[in-house]
Amino acid sequence: MKSEVIVEEGFVYKDETHLTVSKTTLFFAGDGYTAYDCKGELVFRVDSYGDSGELVLMDASGRCLLTVRRKRPSLHQRWEGFVGERMEGEKPIFSVRRSSIIGRCNVEVEVYTNPVEEYQIEGSFANRQCTIFNAEKEIVAEIRRKVDASTNVILGKDVFLLSVKPGFDGAFSMGLVLVLDQIDGDDLPDEDEGGDHGMDVEPTHEN
Repeated sequence: MKSEVIVEEGFVYKDETHLTVSKTTLFFAGDGYTAYDCKGELVFRVDSYGDSGELVLMDASGRCLLTVRRKRPSLHQRWEGFVGERMEGEKPIFSVRRSSIIGRCNVEVEVYTNPVEEYQIEGSFANRQCTIFNAEKEIVAEIRRKVDASTNVILGKDVFLLSVKPGFDGAFSMGLVLVLDQIDGDDLPDEDEGGDHGMDVEPTHEN
C-alpha cells in the first residue's frame, strides 16, 4: 500500500501500529479520548470546545493536529475535518457522510487531495468492530475490542484498539474515530425508549 499522508507525516507508521483508545468522559459521545501506543506512551488526546461542537485532536504535547465538526445544515450527517485549529473561512481537508439517516447505513469519506481520495467504513462502531478501506478495497485501519492480555478478558467498549496499517496516517484514523463516535452518539435513544442502539455500518461489498 502506498503511503497516505492526510494530517501529518509524523503519524504515518512504517509498521502496523496498535493504539489503545480510551474514553476519558463516559457520559457524552466525543467528550474526550486518549490513545496510547504499545509502550504505554500517550500518542493522542481529544478535547471538545464546549458549545461550538468542535472536537480537537492533539498530540501528546497538546499541539492541535486536527479539528472536526458537524456541518450544519446537513441532510446526511456530514462531518468535516480541518488541519490544526480551524480558522473562519478555512476549507476542510476531508468530509465524512452517512448515506442514510435511519437504520443501517454506509459511511463514506472524501479527502480533498488532488485527485480526491475516497474511503469506506464498514462494520459497527457501537460494537467496536469497524474496518476502514481505501478506494482499492485495501484495509488501512481497523477498530476492534481490546482483550486484556493477562486475563484474556474482553474489556468494555470504552477501551478499544485502533490498528493502523503501514503507510496510513494514524492521526487521520483517530479523526475518523471521533466522527464515528459522534454519529453513534446521535443514534442514542431517549432514556425512556430503551432497546438497542448504536450505529451499524452496512458492508458494501460481498464477503
